[in-house]
Amino acid sequence: MPRFYLTAPLAPQTSLDLPDNIIRHIHVLRLNTGDAITLFNGDGKEYLAQISEVGKRHASCRITQEITAHRESPLNIQLIQAISSGERMDFTLQKSVELGVSRIQPIISERCVVRLSGERADKRVQRWQDIVIAACEQSGRNFVPAVLPIMSLKDYLAQMPRDELHLLMSLNRATTLRDISPAPQKLHLMIGPEGGWTAAEEQSAFDAGFQAITLGQRVLRTETASLAAIAAMQTLWGDFV
Repeated sequence: MPRFYLTAPLAPQTSLDLPDNIIRHIHVLRLNTGDAITLFNGDGKEYLAQISEVGKRHASCRITQEITAHRESPLNIQLIQAISSGERMDFTLQKSVELGVSRIQPIISERCVVRLSGERADKRVQRWQDIVIAACEQSGRNFVPAVLPIMSLKDYLAQMPRDELHLLMSLNRATTLRDISPAPQKLHLMIGPEGGWTAAEEQSAFDAGFQAITLGQRVLRTETASLAAIAAMQTLWGDFV
C-alpha cells in the first residue's frame, strides 16, 4: 500500500485535501478513487485512508483507521556525518534511516570536499530532510529523524553532551564494538569525510570524550563505514536478529 508523509493533523473518520507533492505521486502511481493509501505525520502512528476524489490538480481522501505500529529500534543512534560529495551523502542518509538512525547531524571537517554555508546550507539540509522523509515512506517508519543544521566539527565538540557514549570510526587507538560494555541504549556515531580525519581532529575528538572503534583492518569509504557500523550496532544492541 502506498505510504505518504504530510504535516497535517491526522485522525480517523476525517477527510482532508492532499498536498501537491502527494497528488503528483498519486498520478504517477495511477491511483484512483476508492484506492487505499497509508498516511503518517511523524507522530509514531499511521493512518489508513481511502482516496475519495482524484482530479488533475486536486485529490482528497478519508481516513478510516489509526494504527499504532512499533517499528523503531530500541537503540537510539545519532549519526554525526562529515559531509561527503554528490550522491554519497544522499545515499548515506537514505540508507542510515532505513537502518534505524534517530537523528542526523551533518558536520564540516577539514578534509570535507563540500563546503556549505548560508542559504546554500539551508537548502541542502532541506533536501536531505526530504530524502529522510522518502526513506521513512519506503521503510515503514512512522517517526521521522531530523536532519540538524550543518555545523563545524569544532563547534560540535564544544557543545556535545559529555555524559553520553560517543564513538568515532578510526583505526587509531580503536577497540571493537564487542568490547563496549555495558550494552548502550543510546549513542553518537561520528564518521569522517572522504579524505579522513586529520591527526589534530582525531585528537580533539578523543580529548572531548570520543572512543575510537573499528570494524576491522580494512579502510572503508565514508558511506560504507556509516552503514556497516550502524548495521553492526543494530545486530549487537538493537533490533536486528
